[in-house]
Amino acid sequence: MSITKEEELKGMQRASEVVALILKEMTRFAKPGISTKELDNFGAALFKDLGAKSAPNLAYGFPGWTCISVNNEFCHGIPTSQTVLRDGDLVNIDVSAEVNGYWSDNGGSFVLGPDKNGHQQLVNASKEILKKAISNIKGGVRISDIGFLIETEAKKRGYKVIKNLNGHGIGRSLHEEPSEIANYRDRSNTRRFKKNSVVAIETFISTRSTLAVESGDGWTTVGDKGGFMAQHEHTIVVTDGAPIILTHSNDIWA
Repeated sequence: MSITKEEELKGMQRASEVVALILKEMTRFAKPGISTKELDNFGAALFKDLGAKSAPNLAYGFPGWTCISVNNEFCHGIPTSQTVLRDGDLVNIDVSAEVNGYWSDNGGSFVLGPDKNGHQQLVNASKEILKKAISNIKGGVRISDIGFLIETEAKKRGYKVIKNLNGHGIGRSLHEEPSEIANYRDRSNTRRFKKNSVVAIETFISTRSTLAVESGDGWTTVGDKGGFMAQHEHTIVVTDGAPIILTHSNDIWA
């Protein structure tokens, strides 16, 4: 969407504050010994308290309130009672919601407890690359140039990017135009970021794979060549200068 009046900005700020709070509190609540279903149920209570609806459930019928992916799962992980968290797990929580007609999206990967499996470097890379990408976004910048920046920064650190997962426009629905804000230079995409537009910028930084493929449950994806992936995401408003980071309070950069 494009912000055209104060009422729209306030609506996006409210929805973004909600998803940021839920992501932050779910990340804090995660601990060894609980299942991803328990973690999702904790998030569900927050959704209800804050008057929010789960965006993936509302838009696509996703079987959970949030997407929780663990270890070799890349994204869209279904919360289940069978998946029990352990020290050293690479966990990703993606929280998106609709609040009073406005939609916002954010997500973050983190290592649970001690970094027993050596995932922290990947997580740090994803955070740093997202920060650099967002700092370079303003009205008139080519979308493909930001994709090139993300892939270049990933390669510098010895990583790859997932080419079939993208950031996207957001606001009045979960996925809007521009529908493909890729993590690489897509030369066919000649579009530019527009001032006052609302977009969700995401990193998909991988150790081995360049494609996410469905694992068999209809939702969860894994890498085409295995390995691990870290994702971090903010919803922002594009301006002539520094973007407004609507989900800044999720503390993924804390």
